[in-house]
Amino acid sequence: MDHSPEISRTLADVGPRLQRLRAARGVTLAALAEATGISTSTLSRLESGQRRPSLELLLPISQAHQVPLDDLVGAPEVGDPRVRIKPRQVHGATVLPLTNRPGPLQTYKMILPVSRSTPEPRTHEGYEWLYVLSGRLRLVLGDRDMVLGPGEAAEFDTRLPHWFGSTGEGPVEVLSLFGRQGERMHVRAQPRATGARQDPEDEG
Repeated sequence: MDHSPEISRTLADVGPRLQRLRAARGVTLAALAEATGISTSTLSRLESGQRRPSLELLLPISQAHQVPLDDLVGAPEVGDPRVRIKPRQVHGATVLPLTNRPGPLQTYKMILPVSRSTPEPRTHEGYEWLYVLSGRLRLVLGDRDMVLGPGEAAEFDTRLPHWFGSTGEGPVEVLSLFGRQGERMHVRAQPRATGARQDPEDEG
């Protein structure tokens, strides 16, 4: 089938786009193969451009990365210039992705409900920056427990046990920038530690 030059360029860009997305998330071909049921050789040929992308291949990859199919294809928007943000629920929070393209840094707006107030520290690869838009954010980072207000920011290595949520007084709106390990911002902002707690039960 013959395609227009624009469609041909879009299809040719799918493989490199998939490779960048996988690398940015630190996912190996073997791990992606296990999550999608697609063989590592097929995934490798898809990323290198030796295998033509199809819905049969792209849909499982889209689900594994939890990104819209349009983000994998990079299809040009037509007709309506408005940006349509698709919120999703993650650990009880409403997350709105603000980054349209895969890359080393991803930006999100997060709305944390008042019910998200019991610390459940986690660890994973990466580096994160938080900026409080409204409300009061409780941040548990290792053995530190602090509260940030509107206009305050924090940054931390996500390999350190961490959790953030509401103080229980109301919902919190936060901007989150997440990068792979080693990616850091040039401007560093230190949070103001207020309401510090040292209760081991709270930190666990």
